[in-house]
Amino acid sequence: MAVSNTPLSMQNQDSHSTPGTQPISPTSAGQPMRRVLVTGATGFIGFELAKQLSSLGLHPRLLVRRPQRAALLSSLDAEPVHGDLESPSSLRRAVTGIDTVFHLGARASFESYRRLRPTIVDGSVSLMRAAAAAGVKSFVFASSLFVHGSQDAPIDATTPPDPALGYGRAKQEAEIRLTGLADEAGIALGNIRLPHVYGSHSVLFEQIRRGLAIFPGSMTNQCGHLHVEDAARVLIEAGRQRWRGASPVADRHPADWREFFAIVREMDPRVMFVRLPQWMGYAGAAAAAPMLSLRTRPTLYTAGTVTGFNLNLPVSPDALWKELGTHPRYESVRQGIPAVLDSYIHFRWRHPLFDKS
Repeated sequence: MAVSNTPLSMQNQDSHSTPGTQPISPTSAGQPMRRVLVTGATGFIGFELAKQLSSLGLHPRLLVRRPQRAALLSSLDAEPVHGDLESPSSLRRAVTGIDTVFHLGARASFESYRRLRPTIVDGSVSLMRAAAAAGVKSFVFASSLFVHGSQDAPIDATTPPDPALGYGRAKQEAEIRLTGLADEAGIALGNIRLPHVYGSHSVLFEQIRRGLAIFPGSMTNQCGHLHVEDAARVLIEAGRQRWRGASPVADRHPADWREFFAIVREMDPRVMFVRLPQWMGYAGAAAAAPMLSLRTRPTLYTAGTVTGFNLNLPVSPDALWKELGTHPRYESVRQGIPAVLDSYIHFRWRHPLFDKS
Protein backbone atom coordinates (compact mmCIF):
# COMPACT_ATOMS: atom_id res chain seq x y z
CA MET A 1 0.00 0.00 0.00
CA ALA A 2 1.35 3.41 -0.95
CA VAL A 3 2.51 5.79 1.74
CA SER A 4 1.45 9.44 1.78
CA ASN A 5 1.57 12.37 4.19
CA THR A 6 -1.05 14.34 2.24
CA PRO A 7 -4.25 15.11 4.22
CA LEU A 8 -7.26 13.00 3.35
CA SER A 9 -9.38 14.35 0.51
CA MET A 10 -12.52 13.05 -1.03
CA GLN A 11 -12.26 10.14 -3.42
CA ASN A 12 -14.07 10.19 -6.80
CA GLN A 13 -13.91 13.98 -7.03
CA ASP A 14 -16.79 15.73 -8.80
CA SER A 15 -17.88 19.28 -9.54
CA HIS A 16 -18.40 20.00 -5.83
CA SER A 17 -14.81 19.13 -4.91
CA THR A 18 -12.34 21.64 -3.56
CA PRO A 19 -9.86 22.59 -6.31
CA GLY A 20 -6.34 21.28 -5.81
CA THR A 21 -7.18 18.36 -3.51
CA GLN A 22 -5.81 14.95 -4.37
CA PRO A 23 -6.91 11.47 -3.28
CA ILE A 24 -4.50 9.72 -0.92
CA SER A 25 -3.69 6.39 0.63
CA PRO A 26 -5.12 5.79 4.13
CA THR A 27 -1.61 5.54 5.61
CA SER A 28 0.93 7.96 6.95
CA ALA A 29 4.67 7.44 7.24
CA GLY A 30 5.34 4.66 9.75
CA GLN A 31 1.68 4.58 10.86
CA PRO A 32 -0.36 2.33 8.59
CA MET A 33 -4.14 2.15 8.98
CA ARG A 34 -4.71 -1.26 7.42
CA ARG A 35 -7.28 -3.19 9.50
CA VAL A 36 -10.10 -1.03 10.80
CA LEU A 37 -13.24 -1.63 12.82
CA VAL A 38 -16.30 0.62 12.72
CA THR A 39 -18.99 0.43 15.39
CA GLY A 40 -22.36 1.98 14.61
CA ALA A 41 -21.84 1.27 10.91
CA THR A 42 -25.57 1.00 10.17
CA GLY A 43 -26.24 4.43 11.67
CA PHE A 44 -26.33 7.77 9.89
CA ILE A 45 -22.70 8.87 10.30
CA GLY A 46 -21.34 5.33 10.64
CA PHE A 47 -22.70 4.30 7.25
CA GLU A 48 -20.99 7.24 5.54
CA LEU A 49 -17.75 6.44 7.38
CA ALA A 50 -17.94 2.78 6.34
CA LYS A 51 -18.63 3.83 2.75
CA GLN A 52 -15.59 6.11 2.63
CA LEU A 53 -13.32 3.53 4.26
CA SER A 54 -14.55 0.94 1.77
CA SER A 55 -13.84 3.29 -1.15
CA LEU A 56 -10.28 3.68 0.15
CA GLY A 57 -9.78 -0.07 -0.27
CA LEU A 58 -9.59 -0.82 3.44
CA HIS A 59 -12.29 -3.56 3.56
CA PRO A 60 -13.43 -2.34 7.01
CA ARG A 61 -14.88 -4.65 9.61
CA LEU A 62 -18.34 -3.37 10.58
CA LEU A 63 -19.91 -4.19 13.95
CA VAL A 64 -23.63 -4.93 13.50
CA ARG A 65 -25.99 -5.45 16.44
CA ARG A 66 -29.29 -5.83 14.59
CA PRO A 67 -29.06 -8.31 11.67
CA GLN A 68 -32.11 -6.77 9.96
CA ARG A 69 -30.07 -3.62 9.29
CA ALA A 70 -27.07 -5.47 7.84
CA ALA A 71 -28.65 -5.39 4.38
CA LEU A 72 -27.92 -1.65 4.29
CA LEU A 73 -24.22 -2.54 4.07
CA SER A 74 -24.52 -5.03 1.22
CA SER A 75 -23.13 -2.65 -1.41
CA LEU A 76 -19.90 -2.05 0.51
CA ASP A 77 -16.61 -3.89 0.24
CA ALA A 78 -16.62 -4.66 3.94
CA GLU A 79 -16.69 -7.44 6.55
CA PRO A 80 -19.81 -7.40 8.74
CA VAL A 81 -19.40 -8.96 12.19
CA HIS A 82 -22.10 -9.46 14.79
CA GLY A 83 -21.49 -7.70 18.09
CA ASP A 84 -23.07 -5.72 20.89
CA LEU A 85 -21.53 -3.03 23.10
CA GLU A 86 -23.19 -4.74 26.06
CA SER A 87 -21.48 -8.07 25.22
CA PRO A 88 -17.74 -7.86 26.04
CA SER A 89 -17.03 -11.27 24.48
CA SER A 90 -18.44 -10.16 21.13
CA LEU A 91 -16.24 -7.05 21.29
CA ARG A 92 -13.10 -9.10 21.95
CA ARG A 93 -13.85 -11.07 18.80
CA ALA A 94 -14.56 -7.92 16.80
CA VAL A 95 -11.22 -6.21 17.57
CA THR A 96 -9.02 -9.24 16.87
CA GLY A 97 -6.39 -8.26 14.29
CA ILE A 98 -7.53 -4.61 14.20
CA ASP A 99 -5.12 -1.65 14.34
CA THR A 100 -7.65 1.24 14.22
CA VAL A 101 -11.09 1.51 15.84
CA PHE A 102 -13.71 4.08 14.84
CA HIS A 103 -16.27 4.06 17.61
CA LEU A 104 -19.68 5.51 16.70
CA GLY A 105 -21.96 2.86 18.16
CA ALA A 106 -24.24 3.57 21.15
CA ARG A 107 -27.74 4.73 21.92
CA ALA A 108 -28.02 8.02 19.99
CA SER A 109 -30.82 10.09 21.49
CA PHE A 110 -31.42 12.89 23.97
CA GLU A 111 -32.86 10.67 26.67
CA SER A 112 -31.91 10.48 30.34
CA TYR A 113 -28.34 9.85 31.43
CA ARG A 114 -29.50 6.66 33.17
CA ARG A 115 -30.84 5.26 29.91
CA LEU A 116 -27.81 6.31 27.85
CA ARG A 117 -25.01 5.29 30.20
CA PRO A 118 -25.00 1.50 29.55
CA THR A 119 -23.98 1.90 25.88
CA ILE A 120 -22.29 5.32 25.73
CA VAL A 121 -20.15 4.87 28.85
CA ASP A 122 -20.04 1.20 29.82
CA GLY A 123 -20.08 -0.07 26.23
CA SER A 124 -17.29 2.30 25.21
CA VAL A 125 -15.19 1.21 28.18
CA SER A 126 -15.69 -2.46 27.28
CA LEU A 127 -14.66 -1.75 23.69
CA MET A 128 -11.52 0.14 24.76
CA ARG A 129 -10.51 -2.67 27.12
CA ALA A 130 -10.94 -5.20 24.32
CA ALA A 131 -8.98 -2.93 21.97
CA ALA A 132 -6.12 -2.59 24.46
CA ALA A 133 -5.92 -6.37 24.93
CA ALA A 134 -5.89 -6.85 21.13
CA GLY A 135 -3.02 -4.38 20.56
CA VAL A 136 -5.06 -1.71 18.78
CA LYS A 137 -2.92 1.37 18.03
CA SER A 138 -5.51 4.07 17.35
CA PHE A 139 -9.03 4.65 18.71
CA VAL A 140 -11.26 7.43 17.34
CA PHE A 141 -14.30 8.20 19.47
CA ALA A 142 -17.23 10.07 17.94
CA SER A 143 -18.05 12.31 20.89
CA SER A 144 -20.41 15.28 20.80
CA LEU A 145 -20.43 19.06 20.93
CA PHE A 146 -23.08 18.54 23.61
CA VAL A 147 -20.33 17.95 26.16
CA HIS A 148 -20.63 21.77 26.24
CA GLY A 149 -23.52 23.92 27.35
CA SER A 150 -24.50 27.23 25.75
CA GLN A 151 -21.51 29.44 24.91
CA ASP A 152 -21.28 32.96 23.55
CA ALA A 153 -17.66 32.63 22.35
CA PRO A 154 -16.72 30.10 19.65
CA ILE A 155 -15.90 26.72 21.17
CA ASP A 156 -12.45 25.22 20.67
CA ALA A 157 -10.29 22.55 22.30
CA THR A 158 -9.59 24.80 25.31
CA THR A 159 -13.27 25.34 26.15
CA PRO A 160 -14.07 23.34 29.32
CA PRO A 161 -16.95 20.85 29.08
CA ASP A 162 -20.16 21.76 30.90
CA PRO A 163 -22.94 19.54 29.55
CA ALA A 164 -26.57 20.64 29.80
CA LEU A 165 -27.97 17.29 28.61
CA GLY A 166 -27.77 13.71 29.85
CA TYR A 167 -26.42 12.81 26.42
CA GLY A 168 -23.56 15.30 26.78
CA ARG A 169 -22.86 14.12 30.33
CA ALA A 170 -22.59 10.52 29.13
CA LYS A 171 -20.29 11.51 26.26
CA GLN A 172 -18.06 13.52 28.61
CA GLU A 173 -17.84 10.62 31.06
CA ALA A 174 -16.99 8.26 28.20
CA GLU A 175 -14.20 10.62 27.07
CA ILE A 176 -12.72 10.67 30.57
CA ARG A 177 -12.87 6.89 31.02
CA LEU A 178 -11.51 6.19 27.53
CA THR A 179 -8.64 8.65 28.01
CA GLY A 180 -7.49 6.92 31.18
CA LEU A 181 -7.59 3.47 29.59
CA ALA A 182 -5.90 4.65 26.38
CA ASP A 183 -3.08 6.30 28.34
CA GLU A 184 -2.47 3.06 30.26
CA ALA A 185 -2.38 1.01 27.04
CA GLY A 186 -0.43 3.50 24.88
CA ILE A 187 -3.32 3.84 22.42
CA ALA A 188 -3.68 7.07 20.42
CA LEU A 189 -7.16 8.28 21.37
CA GLY A 190 -8.95 11.06 19.48
CA ASN A 191 -12.16 12.35 21.06
CA ILE A 192 -13.87 14.16 18.18
CA ARG A 193 -16.74 16.34 19.40
CA LEU A 194 -19.08 16.33 16.43
CA PRO A 195 -21.64 19.17 16.03
CA HIS A 196 -25.02 18.98 14.29
CA VAL A 197 -24.20 16.57 11.46
CA TYR A 198 -26.63 16.75 8.56
CA GLY A 199 -27.19 14.80 5.37
CA SER A 200 -29.84 13.06 3.32
CA HIS A 201 -29.98 10.24 5.89
CA SER A 202 -30.41 12.43 8.99
CA VAL A 203 -33.61 12.65 11.03
CA LEU A 204 -33.99 16.35 10.23
CA PHE A 205 -33.76 15.77 6.49
CA GLU A 206 -36.15 12.83 6.77
CA GLN A 207 -38.69 15.45 7.89
CA ILE A 208 -37.64 17.90 5.19
CA ARG A 209 -37.99 15.20 2.53
CA ARG A 210 -41.57 14.68 3.67
CA GLY A 211 -42.21 18.40 3.26
CA LEU A 212 -42.68 19.47 6.88
CA ALA A 213 -40.20 20.26 9.66
CA ILE A 214 -41.06 21.44 13.17
CA PHE A 215 -38.67 23.48 15.30
CA PRO A 216 -39.31 24.03 19.03
CA GLY A 217 -37.63 27.34 19.83
CA SER A 218 -36.67 30.82 18.68
CA MET A 219 -34.22 29.58 15.99
CA THR A 220 -31.88 32.49 16.81
CA ASN A 221 -29.19 30.41 18.54
CA GLN A 222 -26.02 29.64 16.61
CA CYS A 223 -24.89 26.07 16.16
CA GLY A 224 -21.91 24.33 14.64
CA HIS A 225 -22.94 22.30 11.58
CA LEU A 226 -21.07 19.70 9.50
CA HIS A 227 -22.03 17.82 6.35
CA VAL A 228 -21.92 14.07 6.98
CA GLU A 229 -19.24 13.55 4.31
CA ASP A 230 -16.96 15.95 6.18
CA ALA A 231 -17.77 14.30 9.51
CA ALA A 232 -16.56 10.98 8.10
CA ARG A 233 -13.52 12.62 6.52
CA VAL A 234 -12.36 14.23 9.76
CA LEU A 235 -12.77 10.95 11.67
CA ILE A 236 -10.73 9.09 9.06
CA GLU A 237 -8.03 11.74 9.08
CA ALA A 238 -7.78 11.57 12.88
CA GLY A 239 -7.35 7.80 12.64
CA ARG A 240 -4.86 8.02 9.79
CA GLN A 241 -2.68 10.48 11.69
CA ARG A 242 -3.22 8.70 15.03
CA TRP A 243 -4.26 12.05 16.39
CA ARG A 244 -4.46 12.36 20.18
CA GLY A 245 -6.62 14.76 22.11
CA ALA A 246 -10.15 16.12 22.36
CA SER A 247 -11.57 18.81 20.12
CA PRO A 248 -14.80 20.08 18.63
CA VAL A 249 -15.09 20.32 14.87
CA ALA A 250 -17.59 21.96 12.50
CA ASP A 251 -17.64 23.77 9.19
CA ARG A 252 -16.14 27.24 8.82
CA HIS A 253 -19.31 29.31 9.32
CA PRO A 254 -21.55 28.81 12.37
CA ALA A 255 -25.16 29.44 11.37
CA ASP A 256 -28.30 29.95 13.38
CA TRP A 257 -31.35 27.84 12.61
CA ARG A 258 -33.13 30.67 10.78
CA GLU A 259 -30.33 30.74 8.23
CA PHE A 260 -30.23 26.95 8.00
CA PHE A 261 -33.93 26.62 7.23
CA ALA A 262 -33.95 29.70 4.98
CA ILE A 263 -31.40 28.01 2.73
CA VAL A 264 -33.53 24.85 2.63
CA ARG A 265 -36.60 26.88 1.66
CA GLU A 266 -34.61 28.81 -0.92
CA MET A 267 -33.54 25.55 -2.58
CA ASP A 268 -36.85 23.71 -2.06
CA PRO A 269 -39.81 26.13 -1.64
CA ARG A 270 -42.32 23.31 -1.18
CA VAL A 271 -40.96 22.54 2.31
CA MET A 272 -43.02 23.96 5.18
CA PHE A 273 -41.53 24.90 8.55
CA VAL A 274 -43.48 25.28 11.75
CA ARG A 275 -41.83 27.09 14.65
CA LEU A 276 -43.28 26.26 18.04
CA PRO A 277 -42.61 28.24 21.22
CA GLN A 278 -39.99 26.49 23.32
CA TRP A 279 -42.46 25.97 26.18
CA MET A 280 -44.80 24.15 23.83
CA GLY A 281 -42.01 21.81 22.82
CA TYR A 282 -41.37 20.96 26.47
CA ALA A 283 -45.09 20.47 27.11
CA GLY A 284 -45.39 18.09 24.16
CA ALA A 285 -42.34 16.12 25.28
CA ALA A 286 -43.73 15.85 28.81
CA ALA A 287 -47.07 14.61 27.51
CA ALA A 288 -45.41 11.95 25.35
CA ALA A 289 -42.90 10.82 28.00
CA PRO A 290 -45.07 8.21 29.85
CA MET A 291 -45.90 6.33 26.64
CA LEU A 292 -42.43 6.62 25.12
CA SER A 293 -40.76 5.41 28.32
CA LEU A 294 -42.29 1.99 27.67
CA ARG A 295 -40.44 1.65 24.35
CA THR A 296 -37.04 -0.01 24.17
CA ARG A 297 -36.08 1.84 20.98
CA PRO A 298 -34.51 5.31 21.24
CA THR A 299 -36.67 8.36 20.69
CA LEU A 300 -36.03 12.03 19.94
CA TYR A 301 -39.38 13.20 21.36
CA THR A 302 -37.83 14.30 24.64
CA ALA A 303 -37.27 17.47 26.67
CA GLY A 304 -33.56 16.97 25.99
CA THR A 305 -34.17 17.34 22.27
CA VAL A 306 -35.89 20.69 22.85
CA THR A 307 -33.02 21.84 25.05
CA GLY A 308 -30.43 20.66 22.54
CA PHE A 309 -32.02 22.55 19.66
CA ASN A 310 -31.91 25.75 21.71
CA LEU A 311 -28.32 25.71 22.98
CA ASN A 312 -25.92 28.30 21.57
CA LEU A 313 -22.97 26.27 20.32
CA PRO A 314 -20.79 28.12 17.78
CA VAL A 315 -17.50 26.38 16.93
CA SER A 316 -14.19 28.02 16.13
CA PRO A 317 -13.66 27.78 12.33
CA ASP A 318 -10.18 26.28 12.63
CA ALA A 319 -10.93 23.84 15.45
CA LEU A 320 -9.23 20.52 14.59
CA TRP A 321 -9.06 21.16 10.82
CA LYS A 322 -5.90 23.27 11.15
CA GLU A 323 -4.28 20.75 13.45
CA LEU A 324 -4.99 17.93 11.01
CA GLY A 325 -3.78 19.99 8.07
CA THR A 326 -6.99 19.77 6.05
CA HIS A 327 -10.32 21.56 5.62
CA PRO A 328 -14.00 20.74 5.11
CA ARG A 329 -15.26 20.02 1.64
CA TYR A 330 -18.45 21.99 2.41
CA GLU A 331 -17.28 25.10 4.26
CA SER A 332 -20.78 26.22 5.24
CA VAL A 333 -24.39 25.11 5.09
CA ARG A 334 -24.69 27.35 2.03
CA GLN A 335 -22.65 24.73 0.14
CA GLY A 336 -23.69 21.67 2.13
CA ILE A 337 -27.48 21.89 2.01
CA PRO A 338 -27.72 21.94 -1.82
CA ALA A 339 -25.45 18.87 -1.89
CA VAL A 340 -27.84 17.08 0.46
CA LEU A 341 -30.80 17.88 -1.77
CA ASP A 342 -28.81 16.58 -4.75
CA SER A 343 -28.23 13.30 -2.94
CA TYR A 344 -31.99 12.71 -2.56
CA ILE A 345 -31.87 11.66 -6.17
CA HIS A 346 -29.49 8.80 -5.45
CA PHE A 347 -30.39 7.40 -2.04
CA ARG A 348 -33.34 5.80 -0.35
CA TRP A 349 -32.62 5.62 3.38
CA ARG A 350 -34.35 4.52 6.55
CA HIS A 351 -32.98 6.01 9.75
CA PRO A 352 -32.76 3.46 12.60
CA LEU A 353 -35.12 5.57 14.72
CA PHE A 354 -37.84 4.81 12.17
CA ASP A 355 -37.37 1.02 12.16
CA LYS A 356 -40.55 -0.86 12.90
CA SER A 357 -38.82 -3.73 14.66
